[in-house]
Amino acid sequence: MKHAQPIMIQGTASNVGKSLVVAGLCRIFKQDGYQVAPFKAQNMALNSFITAAGLEMGRAQVMQAEASGIEPDVRMNPILLKPTSEMGSQVIVNGEVVGNQLASDYFSRKQDLRPVVRQAYESLAAEYDIVVIEGAGSPAEINLKDRDLVNMGMAKLADSPVLLVGDIDRGGVFASLAGTLMLLEEEERQRVKGVIINKFRGDRAILQPGLDQLEAIIHKPVLGVVSFLSVQLDDEDSLSSRLDSRTEPALVDIAIIRLPRISNFTDFNPLENMDGVSLRYVGSLTELCSPDLIILPGTKNTMADLLWLRQSGLEAAILKHAETGKPLFGICGGYQMLGKSLSDPYQVEHGGQMAGLGLIDSETIFAREKTRTRVSGHLPDVGGIFSGLSRQPFEGYEIHMGLTAEDQPLVNRDNVYGSYIHGLFDQNGIVKAIITALFEAKGIYPHEVKAYDRASFVEAQYDQLATALRSALDMKAIYRIMGLSGPYLCDD
Repeated sequence: MKHAQPIMIQGTASNVGKSLVVAGLCRIFKQDGYQVAPFKAQNMALNSFITAAGLEMGRAQVMQAEASGIEPDVRMNPILLKPTSEMGSQVIVNGEVVGNQLASDYFSRKQDLRPVVRQAYESLAAEYDIVVIEGAGSPAEINLKDRDLVNMGMAKLADSPVLLVGDIDRGGVFASLAGTLMLLEEEERQRVKGVIINKFRGDRAILQPGLDQLEAIIHKPVLGVVSFLSVQLDDEDSLSSRLDSRTEPALVDIAIIRLPRISNFTDFNPLENMDGVSLRYVGSLTELCSPDLIILPGTKNTMADLLWLRQSGLEAAILKHAETGKPLFGICGGYQMLGKSLSDPYQVEHGGQMAGLGLIDSETIFAREKTRTRVSGHLPDVGGIFSGLSRQPFEGYEIHMGLTAEDQPLVNRDNVYGSYIHGLFDQNGIVKAIITALFEAKGIYPHEVKAYDRASFVEAQYDQLATALRSALDMKAIYRIMGLSGPYLCDD
């Protein structure tokens, strides 16, 4: 019976680049002829995805599955936590919502989920040659170690060697690597077979004396120094630097409202890759300026974020934008905000009733059950600036708690558009129609707006990532650590 060889990537902190390192290794192993799958026992993120089976999982593992050349499978992320407040999250187990829990309640019951994690991992390991496991946060969170499911607890469960990643761009990388190892138990330190320094900018020769001293201190090899990568792949959560970018407006300027609980912002990545287009995430009235298109994105708490929109002054600015005839697009929670009213009789999100922006004739009622489904078809006939969207083919997924009376894949009133569909902008024809219309509205008639081919683009990004990691990492040593006869070992 097949049983995969695991390799685990842990980090000194959140956002050190674990997800991309895992994705790059998955692509390398795939290129080298192995059947490989990603795995993360517990993910905390607002970016999620619906599988073909109608189950919900973290977006980062979807990205890693793509890098592996396989279909996303909820077993790759058996536990997903979607924050709903400062103290609580919606808990999703094996793709199904089990309820909202305070952090303290989840922590006290966490051990009950260990069999779920074990079953998901063992099931994957029985089907693949390699499983690349991603940790979360840091294994040195000593207050959480006795109930750990996702770092050293997972490494022990899978009997996996560990590579520890540190981020040099944030500073203090030598201290963070040495300090993390110091706080581990001896058995855990033995699992760490080497360290990787990520997000390096500059001359490797200047860094080398520090690397030599670090190896002498921690008694672990530095298995690679990875340069700061410019690949454009789906980020895990709102820690993404994409949300903090200060892009200057281009010929066509698109502003996405950075809601406090923004989710699935990866929906809009394709718009970043169009020539002459700037995509800005806007969190205040002073940042908004006068964009050509405003997008209201998804959110984990529609009513609370709508209240924030009002209090920030952005609601009035958005209404004024729409009154001038400029386009406004709402996706999922943003679509719900566009309607006349929102009602939460079961206290699913915020509770009570609230007036929407009143820009489309719809009402949303939050239900106890979450809608999770893959969808495909053709958009209906629509008017306004984006009339070119009429009858365009689409494919994507819906994931929301609210039920909205208007049952159409795209709802339109004048230049206001709303849809529940995530992945809508992954479609070549849809992106091309939107960008062409925005150019023409400004009197700009480019000879041809190049269609966005997502499949080709992301494949090239995964290959670029793999090439960068191959040149940066000691892959011969990594194969040895895994006990596999990789292609690098034939030279020995």
